[in-house]
Amino acid sequence: MEVFNILWITAKAFVVIIVLLSLSNLAILAERKVSGWIQGRVGPNRTALPVIGAIPILGTGLTRLGLFQPLADGLKLLLKEDPVPDHVNKFYYFLAPVAAFIPAVTAISVLPFGETVRNGVPQPIVLADLDIGILFIFAVASLGVYGVILAGWASNSKYPFLGGIRSSAQMISYELALGLSILPVFMWSNAPGSGAGLNLFAVVQGQEHIWNVFWMPVSALLFLVAIFAETNRLPFDMAESESELVSGFSTEYGSFKFGLFFLAEYAHIVVGSGVFTVLFLGGWRLPFIASYFSGGMTGAALSVMVFCAKTFLVVFLFMWVRWTLPRFRYDQIMKLGWTVMLPLSLLNIIGYAILLAIWDGM
Repeated sequence: MEVFNILWITAKAFVVIIVLLSLSNLAILAERKVSGWIQGRVGPNRTALPVIGAIPILGTGLTRLGLFQPLADGLKLLLKEDPVPDHVNKFYYFLAPVAAFIPAVTAISVLPFGETVRNGVPQPIVLADLDIGILFIFAVASLGVYGVILAGWASNSKYPFLGGIRSSAQMISYELALGLSILPVFMWSNAPGSGAGLNLFAVVQGQEHIWNVFWMPVSALLFLVAIFAETNRLPFDMAESESELVSGFSTEYGSFKFGLFFLAEYAHIVVGSGVFTVLFLGGWRLPFIASYFSGGMTGAALSVMVFCAKTFLVVFLFMWVRWTLPRFRYDQIMKLGWTVMLPLSLLNIIGYAILLAIWDGM
């Protein structure tokens, strides 16, 4: 029985990782199509597989949507020449892409993405239902920056080194605001009588009637901005800064190793969007609608679909902002993190503490 449980957990983990990587590939395709839409062009609409492309209606439709473009990009990165510069520190040079990729796929293990009902008791659909799930996500996701720092240092080149230094400074500046922004969520979830702890499933259960984004818009905004900075997305892409540092930390990388960095970035975006959905958008819950969770497998599938739809709306916001706003200067990013985000997050905590004290006294 113990062996069966281990095999079952391993199979579930494998499926979740495959789904995450598939969603990351779809996010890469969506990035291309969204950027094309915003810039007034079509986006990828030529790449096709020979077998499916030969089918007149199906092949043409899938090709025009660009659904084969992620496969073509992946094969290109996997099969192209992979030269290793002589001046790099080879051990850390090869370790950096793996160190950036593993935290992105590990954090998904404690993120609930649906709900099922067993014997009348709601249960989360999650690989590991930890009572300190949010701490695990923060701890693991924070390790991703070490891959960027290792890449910048091991490349033994000026531009990658500057990109790694910028990324580490940006992480330190915005992780404070990131952690402080969610404290009101758990202060509210742990009001007297609730006892939710740091469990993410309990946070979603507490948003049955109204989402936290309406109760705590400042917290949601602070968390969203900090997630932009933590994932190195425009206007916070100081680690790359193509107009200044060529390609930043990944300048000396190519082929499959660059593909790992590329895939890790979008995996972080998908996971970050999922965390935002759980904390502020009610997870898989819709306001005043809970009946579809009592339908066994159908209800569980619907809850996962609702969660994915919300998550991809947040991912779309990531892309919209990238192709709309210009990159901030380095001094502007530091000023925003230390003189705006941090004081505002502290004031936000104090404000909600006062509000909860008044609420409890009524």
